[in-house]
Amino acid sequence: MFLLSVAAIWAVAAITPGPNFFIVVRTALEGSRSAAVAVIVGVILGTFCWGLAGWLGISALFAAAPFAYLFLKIAGGLYLCYLGVRLVRNAWRKTGAGEPHAGRAGIAPKQAFYSGLVTNLANPKSAFFVASLFAATLPSDHSWVQGAAAVATMVLVSSLWYSFVLIVLRNPAVAGAYARGRKTVDALAGVIFMGFGLKLLTSVR
Repeated sequence: MFLLSVAAIWAVAAITPGPNFFIVVRTALEGSRSAAVAVIVGVILGTFCWGLAGWLGISALFAAAPFAYLFLKIAGGLYLCYLGVRLVRNAWRKTGAGEPHAGRAGIAPKQAFYSGLVTNLANPKSAFFVASLFAATLPSDHSWVQGAAAVATMVLVSSLWYSFVLIVLRNPAVAGAYARGRKTVDALAGVIFMGFGLKLLTSVR
């Protein structure tokens, strides 16, 4: 069944660490439970948008209007670099490991939601990946029901994966380990975000 192929390919993509994974990890460890849920909802909404766009053929639009793809790559790259710089800068402004964990209430759910959504939508290459996924798995004569089911499968896989990540990261032992090394972890996450952003910017043609 083609949905199993969609689920398998998307599961690999979801599990592979990238900007979405790191924004979820950071929020789950740094913010409240409601903020962590909100960032996951934002990421999953972004997945739905890219799934819908890939199904409807936005890659064809990018091919017909290269400036749109170029704009999204530049905007996405700059956003990820900004996010990375902010993380690195803020990492050294945080309180020490022995002081109260002030970050728990520092990320509002609304802010977390938009961070998850924008981080996901910041990479226009997702449209090409999803379009390729559908081209490889959907029957050539597929119906709109099958296309919608494929998008729903992507959303379900992402929901299950990030729910699992949230459960693991909200474990007190994991949270305690993060509290002890939060400066290093946040700085590393910031560098990773900048790396993703620079990769997008340097791939501009």
